[in-house]
Amino acid sequence: MHRPARIIAVSAALLASSVALAGERTVTLAVDKMTCASCPYIVKQALTRVSGVKRADVSFEEKSATVTFDDAATSVAGLTKATADVGFPSRVVER
Repeated sequence: MHRPARIIAVSAALLASSVALAGERTVTLAVDKMTCASCPYIVKQALTRVSGVKRADVSFEEKSATVTFDDAATSVAGLTKATADVGFPSRVVER
């Protein structure tokens, strides 16, 4: 393989591997302080305003939020901060 072609091949492989590391992730948060029917709406609004969040499903009955997000744009800490900032502390549910 010629040197320029080899450089291009290695660069493409490195780029592909870095893209594979960053990606979509789903996490479930326990949001215990939801006490009324409007609480899930407030939590969902807070989560969907976080850059990188693709979807947030909030359940009053289960007192939880399932969030799909781009982990290159935000983190679990960013999600829990968003819920805490609107009065609803949350924590990751281990599954």
